Amino acid sequence: MRNPVFMAIVLAAMGFCGARSESPASGAICARCHRAIYEAWKSSAHAQAMESSTFQDALALAEAEFGAGGRKACLGCHAPLAARTGDLALRNHMSWEGVTCDYCHSIRRVSVTSGNASVVLDFSGAKSGPTKDSLSTAHETLFSEVHLSSQACMACHEYRNPLGFPLLTTYSEWKNSRAGKEGQQCQACHMYLVKGNVVDPRIRRASGATVNLHQMPGSHTLEQLTRTIKANLETRREGGHLKASVDVMNRTAGHYVPTGSPLRRLVLEVKVDAYDGQRLRAERVYQRIVADQNGTPVQGEHTAFFKAAKVLSDTRLAPDEKRTEEFDFAVPAGVSAQVTATLWYFYSPAPRTGAQERVTFLSISRLVR
Repeated sequence: MRNPVFMAIVLAAMGFCGARSESPASGAICARCHRAIYEAWKSSAHAQAMESSTFQDALALAEAEFGAGGRKACLGCHAPLAARTGDLALRNHMSWEGVTCDYCHSIRRVSVTSGNASVVLDFSGAKSGPTKDSLSTAHETLFSEVHLSSQACMACHEYRNPLGFPLLTTYSEWKNSRAGKEGQQCQACHMYLVKGNVVDPRIRRASGATVNLHQMPGSHTLEQLTRTIKANLETRREGGHLKASVDVMNRTAGHYVPTGSPLRRLVLEVKVDAYDGQRLRAERVYQRIVADQNGTPVQGEHTAFFKAAKVLSDTRLAPDEKRTEEFDFAVPAGVSAQVTATLWYFYSPAPRTGAQERVTFLSISRLVR
């Protein structure tokens, strides 16, 4: 480690000029010392939670239909510093930073006494985190058990709407899963340790350093989808029919797939391209469909957050669940065919582009003669 005098000089030159910076602060301030973490976070869904065009569209719809209360509810998770500081007009730059550094690292505890969970924040010079031996000349450091726990995620990933309907249930799904019961926290899959510098080497040198991955890969990423969902395709002939069996398994997620918004869905599509010219198709959809108090299915995500009142059906894959899907196609004996099973993950209820709408992450083909 470099000597404290040298470190203080460097910090002053970089604009700190003392032991603290005013809180809450922009993540750009944190980047001066935590550059690698900041760059990883910038590519995360947390960093893009506010700027996302998909969210911007949903926010406009929520405000148009539910007024200022709709806007505040959305910003509570997508721009938590804006909600906490009252900047609902989003005039401050840091309000556009989504789930930013000074929000997460100002968490002191999570209150789960009643209703929705809430975080207790302390915007002081002390930053909380999961490491017991952290040292800094730029701010105080506090070890936090919360940052090692799934409770850190609970306030935004478990939500009852104004009707008391449990719309987001990711935390409780995890808690009731094998992973939850065995103590495997959300961070084990979404913020696992990687090699990297907690502090920029210009400030402090460290060998063999590791850091929690701040990209926080989730269901939008090929990495998590291919690691989580496994599938196998088998085909057979029965007279004038071609049969296809697809095993689909939620192998690693400690929650249902899909989780979160009920507008998300996982789709298994099976296509048959027969050599006699037939083009056949069938699918299975894994989704939780919710309805309002009148039993009308909810179509808009912003509407679900305020009007969903009941579950009409739930075909999602539970943690560790393996399901076999059977398909039957009328293909005459002796006609060869290419059978392809593809898995799509639809995560955007109101996409502007195809790339925002879905991720294709698995495809298996068999030639049947």
